[in-house]
Amino acid sequence: MSYKLQVTSYSSTSSLRRILTVLRSYALMVFFLFPFSFLLLLSCGNNANKGLSVADIKNPLTADGMDEKQKATLPEIKFDVLTYDFGKVIQGEALSYVFHFKNVGKSSLLISSIEPSCGCTTSIPPKAPIRPGEKGEISITFDSKHKSGDVTSYLVVTANTFPAQTVLSVTAKVITP
Repeated sequence: MSYKLQVTSYSSTSSLRRILTVLRSYALMVFFLFPFSFLLLLSCGNNANKGLSVADIKNPLTADGMDEKQKATLPEIKFDVLTYDFGKVIQGEALSYVFHFKNVGKSSLLISSIEPSCGCTTSIPPKAPIRPGEKGEISITFDSKHKSGDVTSYLVVTANTFPAQTVLSVTAKVITP
């Protein structure tokens, strides 16, 4: 068997291939980077916390203990009620309630999280800061599916207050059909 070696000049073809490779690279960068940069641009224009500043976040606790002077300037959350009783409910019902509160403190109130004690309770916290003297609300939904008897569900509200956590609760007597 004999093999022939064919030598051909690929200078124009290899240049074209390099150009196509570079163009493909740019096309991939534009295809992948453009949507991300567009999302970044949109997220930078988010004004959900307009008017919120670092001065709104205060921490009175230090390594030396509580700073009473700073504690006096903190927000303070005051709920109309801390516990709500749905009474007798039929198993499977989804019930809603709104906890009303007021910021009776001296600076803006920021609710950072609301943690339920079980998956049967969900909540919707306020997104914007609550200024001193303003009122706010926390909407909750209690799902009695898979529950029976006397049920209590707790919600731990964490905010920039002292103490940082306030516990709310909802109770119900769930009757199986």
